[in-house]
Amino acid sequence: MPAIGRGGIMEEFLQELPEKALNLGIRILLSAVVFFIGIQVIKLFRRFLKKSLQRAKADVGVIQFLDSLLKAVLYVVLIFTIASGFGVDAASIVALLGSAGVAVGLAIQGSLSNFAGGVLILLLKPFKVGDYIKEDSNGNEGTVVEIQLFYTKLATPDNRIIVLPNGTLANTSMTNVTEAAVRRLDIYVGIAYDSSIKQAREVLIAMLQADETTLKDKELRVFVDELAESCIRLDIRCWVNKEDYWETKWRLTEETKYALDAAGIVIPFPQLDVHQKLS
Repeated sequence: MPAIGRGGIMEEFLQELPEKALNLGIRILLSAVVFFIGIQVIKLFRRFLKKSLQRAKADVGVIQFLDSLLKAVLYVVLIFTIASGFGVDAASIVALLGSAGVAVGLAIQGSLSNFAGGVLILLLKPFKVGDYIKEDSNGNEGTVVEIQLFYTKLATPDNRIIVLPNGTLANTSMTNVTEAAVRRLDIYVGIAYDSSIKQAREVLIAMLQADETTLKDKELRVFVDELAESCIRLDIRCWVNKEDYWETKWRLTEETKYALDAAGIVIPFPQLDVHQKLS
């Protein structure tokens, strides 16, 4: 009798197999269609959000952050929808995710702190996309190109991309170089001790006044910064618009050499005098 019973179960299973396989195939096909349509709907929602925020003149960093958040939420909703189509109870999924969330939360504490850091950055706005910042803990610096859910991307002057955790940026000190419209520019140069400080000052002030990008409504100064071992160290100080900073710095550094050479003022370099004692 048991053998016959097993044979009957097997026969019944084989009879129902084509129908079950067909139903499963239909569900898989429908899930694929729902997934494809869902992706297009998600793209449509994201595009609508971006355009709405752009019309509202929202900060670029806010737009990028909310776009990443919306994308993550909508994909979770899509997965819920597809799982429900396979007969999985939504309450069971929620309970499972709740249990797994506790374990995952403990495992990804760093990522959660990065998410919280991203929220704080968007709320407090210590910097925004386009700002040039210097992160003090590790010495990273560059122009902010993107603020995501967990990370912020910086582009260095030599076009390298630095990816920094938002948690680190929110919990460390930093310098926002481009927050103000103008920046102070300091160039240091040494002159020989037998050179005239007054003459050097006049030559360098004239150079600053002749430059097109130095701001003439702010003080142009040349002063003695240090009496060093081998030279008198001068500080050439002026103010420029933030977008002109680097070009002006490089140009004035070069023109400083030309101006001092033309005036016959020597820029010394460290020297070592060796005295030989004759026996």
